[in-house]
Amino acid sequence: MVEKDVREHKLTASILLVPPSVWLIIFFTLPLVIVWLYSFGERGPMGQTFLSFSFANYLRAIQWIHLGILWKSIWIAAAATAICFLMGFPLALGLAFAPMHLRNLLLLLVILPFWTNLLIRTYAWIAVLRTRGFLNFGLEWIHRKLDALFTFVGFPDLMGTFQPLSLLYSNSAVIIGLAYVALPFMILPIYATLEKLDRSYLEASLDLGAGQWRTLFSITIPLAFPGIFSGLLLSFILSLGTYVTPVLLGGTDSMMIGNLIAQEFGPARDWPFGSALSFILLYVTFLVLWLRAFVSSRSSGIGY
Repeated sequence: MVEKDVREHKLTASILLVPPSVWLIIFFTLPLVIVWLYSFGERGPMGQTFLSFSFANYLRAIQWIHLGILWKSIWIAAAATAICFLMGFPLALGLAFAPMHLRNLLLLLVILPFWTNLLIRTYAWIAVLRTRGFLNFGLEWIHRKLDALFTFVGFPDLMGTFQPLSLLYSNSAVIIGLAYVALPFMILPIYATLEKLDRSYLEASLDLGAGQWRTLFSITIPLAFPGIFSGLLLSFILSLGTYVTPVLLGGTDSMMIGNLIAQEFGPARDWPFGSALSFILLYVTFLVLWLRAFVSSRSSGIGY
């Protein structure tokens, strides 16, 4: 019905499409083209940008030192994505099979972090992970209680002295922060797929003798794979290009590709090299998106 109305009112539809198209061209496509042209330029002695249409910036970007930062960004993003999946899939499963009167409340809890600025949420993790933070306070309280218990039963020196965990300003802190930020982006696509799942397949599997775990791995996960893959994709891309989390939670050895790009556009004033790094990251993103489209086409039978 909607397609028929559009065909019958092509002029009206075209007029309505003009404002968003102009907006996208001016504020998205044009800046992207400018940055792409800058990636082939050269940095002047005073930080100017000269267009020379050279591949020197891309060749510089694939030097070992920069590839090492890119590789570090990839494995940190992959680790955060894996944590998101291990936590997000059970949460999405529980959300999809929760009673209807609780589902909206649980969904609200999932999207609630979006109501707070990312910078504030990241600073909150500093208060949690630092040496005298909430996590170590909690572990110290548990240590004292266990020490008192073992002292009471005759083992006074069993627990020893409490040593706080040094989590902040490390790659581990960055992974924790990224997993926290990306977790809703993992839960929501999986939930959307599971919520539409035909429950009769699960019932048939259980009726035919398969247990809960066999049904989960043989029926539920394969049917939910489009949502799982979308969640993995969103979480990985979001974690790969992040900037705030490594700056606030990471140490001197926690620079990621987003921080390197910001450094080139900021203190280094090397816009051509920063543009080349940006487009290398964009090319990696396009490759992942192409993989997503390829998997979708194969799963739907289009690729055969």
